[in-house]
Order: sequence, then C-alpha cells, then structure tokens
Amino acid sequence: MPLSSPLFSLLFYLTLLVLSAVHVVVCTSTESACYFCSVSWLAAGGAMLLMSALLCALVSALPKTVVGVKHVGKSPAPSSSRWSELDLLILLGTTGHVLSLGASSFIEEEHQTWYFLVSTLCLALCQEVYRNHFLSSDGDPRGGLHTEPGPEGTTPVGAKGCALLEDDRTRAAASAFKRLGGADQRMVLASPWAVLCCCRLLRALNQTGVQGAHRPDLGHWLTSSDHKAALSVLAALSLLAVFLLVQRRCSPMSKVALALGLLGVYCYRAAIGNVMSPWQRGNSDISKGIVEARFVYVFVLGILFTGTKDLLRSQVSAAGVPARTVGLWEIHSGLVLLAALLLRPHNLPVLVSSLLVQTLMAKCVWKPLNHGVAEVTVMHYWFGQAFFYFQGNSNNIATVDVSAGFVGLEHYVEVPAAFLTTFATYVGPILWASHLVNYLSSESSSHSALRRACFCYALICSIPVSVYIILVTSLRYHLFIWSVFSPKLLYEGMHLFITAALCIFFTAMDQTKLTKP
Repeated sequence: MPLSSPLFSLLFYLTLLVLSAVHVVVCTSTESACYFCSVSWLAAGGAMLLMSALLCALVSALPKTVVGVKHVGKSPAPSSSRWSELDLLILLGTTGHVLSLGASSFIEEEHQTWYFLVSTLCLALCQEVYRNHFLSSDGDPRGGLHTEPGPEGTTPVGAKGCALLEDDRTRAAASAFKRLGGADQRMVLASPWAVLCCCRLLRALNQTGVQGAHRPDLGHWLTSSDHKAALSVLAALSLLAVFLLVQRRCSPMSKVALALGLLGVYCYRAAIGNVMSPWQRGNSDISKGIVEARFVYVFVLGILFTGTKDLLRSQVSAAGVPARTVGLWEIHSGLVLLAALLLRPHNLPVLVSSLLVQTLMAKCVWKPLNHGVAEVTVMHYWFGQAFFYFQGNSNNIATVDVSAGFVGLEHYVEVPAAFLTTFATYVGPILWASHLVNYLSSESSSHSALRRACFCYALICSIPVSVYIILVTSLRYHLFIWSVFSPKLLYEGMHLFITAALCIFFTAMDQTKLTKP
C-alpha cells in the first residue's frame, strides 16, 4: 500500500471520512456532545486532518522500518505480489458487507451499504486517476525510484526494491495516462466525479428501505397525475438517450430494430395511460397495451436472434472476433430493450444512468488505468448491486414489481410471468454482468479473461450467500426471522440462481473463444 505521501493516500481520506462520520453521528444521536463540539468547525477539522496525516505517516514509516531491520545481514527476495489500495478497498468492502448481514438493521438498510461502497469506490478511483495524472506530469513516471540491478537470478532488495515492486502498476498506469490526449485526459479526470454525481442523483429518485420508504422522493412526484407531462418528457428523453448509448456498436439492422422497439415502448406506456401522447384522446383510448408490448417483444427477439447468429457465424467463418464482439453487444442491446419495456417510466433514468456509467467506466477508467480482470469484475458486481437498489428494490417482498410479469399478456401465464418479473427485479445485476462479458471480450487480450471473471463473479456472489445461510441458521429463533431474515434469504437464493445462469453464459462465451478456428 503506497503511503509515502500521506496527503495523497487513500488511507488519509478514509481516516478523515471516518473521523468526520463518527463526530457527526455522536453529536447528533446523543444528548451529550463530544470534545470537537466545544470548539469551532475550523479547529475540529484541523485536528482531524492532523490526526489522519499522522496516522498515514506512521503507517508509511512502519513497513520501511520493519523491512530495514529484517534485511540486516541477509537479503531475501521480496514478494512481487503486492496489493494496491483499490484491492484493499475491494477486500475490506466485501468483507464488511458480508459481516453486516448478521444484523437485522443492516439488512433492512442494505442499500445504504452499497451506496457507501460505490461512493467510496468512486473516491478511490478519483485518487488513483489524479495520482497518475500528477505522476505523468513529471519527467520520470517512476516517481524517482531507481535501484541497481542485483546479481543474476536475484531481485532488488531493501526498501527501495520493495517500493519499486509496489509501484510497478502505478508507473504503467501513469505512462498509459501520459499517452492520452489533452481532451481524453480531462475526460478521465472528470469521469469518477461524474459517476459519483450520477449515483447521488439516483438516490433521490427512489427512497427504499424501512427508514426511507415513507419519505417523498422524485419517483412519487413523477408518478403523480399532476405531473404526467413531466413524466412523459422524461420518458421520451430517456428512451432517446438509451438509443444513443446503445446503437454505437450495433449493426444497421439492429439499430433500426432498436429504434422501432424503443418507439413501441413509449407507445405501450401511452396506451396504458402512464404517459401522454399526441394521438391519444382522453381516457377512452386507454387499454392494456397488449398489441404494443408484443410489438416490442418481436424486436427484442429479433435483436437477440441477430446477436446469436453473429456468435455462431464467428465460429464457422473468417469473421472471427469482430462478429463475436458485435453479436455479444447485440445480445446486450436486446436485454436493454427488454428492460426499457418492463421498467416503469419513472425508472427509465435508472436505465440511462446505468448505460452512461458503463460507458464512462469502460472508456475513461478501466482501460486507461489498466485495471485487472478481478478488479473490473468486482466493480461490475458492486455497481450491479447498487443499481438493484437504485430502481427502488429492497429486501422486502412488497417492493417487487409484479406488474412486469403481465406486460403483453392477456391473462396470467406462469412461466413468462415468473421470467419477466425476475428480469425486471434483477435488471441491474443482469445488465452489468452482460456488460462485463462485452468489455472483457472486446478489450482484454488474454484468452483466460472470461474464465477468471467467471470464477471471481461466482466467488463474490456465493460468499455472501454461504455466510448468510450460516447466520440465518444460527439466528432461526430471532424475533425478526420471518419479517427480515427470511425475505432476504429468498432474494439471495434467486440472486444465486441468476448468478449460476450468468456463469453458464460466461463459460459458453469462453468455450466459443477457445474453439475459434
């Protein structure tokens, strides 16, 4: 963990954030005030800054002292496996989330955990981006670290050698950042902040959880009959944004199908009375929208069929990787079109924001900073979980939108209704997993990238379920076992089933890549 500069260390900002949070929580939740409440905010802030800087300086000096003592009289080769700050954040965040599942209050407000993790991840990416920017601005991107080559078969020893091994990835990312143009560098610098602002705005769209479900939010304001015109404009703009974000990598035929499908989505919502349309005359024209919904289903199946055809064509022709990449993206586009149909109109901004964040992260964060497969996979999982709650879901069965299972159906049909309801509920994790396959297939040069991503995705999804089953078994006599723990177990079970299906898709894509002639 590089902490040689405490003021630019992630630990410094996290410590400052924790101290500020403890100060605010203590002073607002108890009658008695802490010491910092008796002084001015400027003095309290200065004390917190000093404490954070001293802690980072102490942690930075401690490894160097230990390494210096350890290498007196002997020169063992230091380990080349070093964890970055982002790796530690991912490990601590995942561990903290798993441990939080043992408390009923944390389960009821799990969305706050994911909001905090995603926001902290964005801040960590900001710190990494700006550090690479400052390093690339210097003449020596290695940060002044030079070591003399040792004897053949040995590695550099001492504190400088360890620091050099730890900063290998930082120097590589800084060199890649330096090769970017001026406009691209500004985009990379602004992207984490844009993602953070986007996530903050989405939190105001749907209040969820036990503590916030009763609070007014933007979603309730939009769904009010008095603001139908605003909802109509927002839905139209959101569908247009979806088309602009998705069509860039589609084939010409799929672009036409996507445009007509999104137009059919708006017609469906107008037919059932959710939004306004210029050809609708009062409430007499309101219907179930069965024809319009089935019109969209035709284009969804058409796009999925076209993507599957391109995947098969990549195996038997010389098209190879380009056809495979286009096919995977068209499958992703078909899933996006289906999500636009099933989501309620006020949740269409959530879909747009998901696609926008995927684009920004892929072009301006993961590729320029050369993140590994495991890090990219965990980030996709985290964002998928956050967007699960952004659309208004919770660990309560009452938040499941069962109306999605009747879109385009005249009466209840068991299998289609179950599939549509499940897809509409878990649309966030599904779309982010689909984007992960597309990103690794198009950007990664390693033939084992999908295989490693499948393993990481299955591992990070199965660990919380395994731990939670043990916790629920031990807490089976808890007062809230049926109202809190059991619904969460149902959600985790369905999520595990979806994860298994996604891993099968990962494996299928990896096998097609291996058998490519």
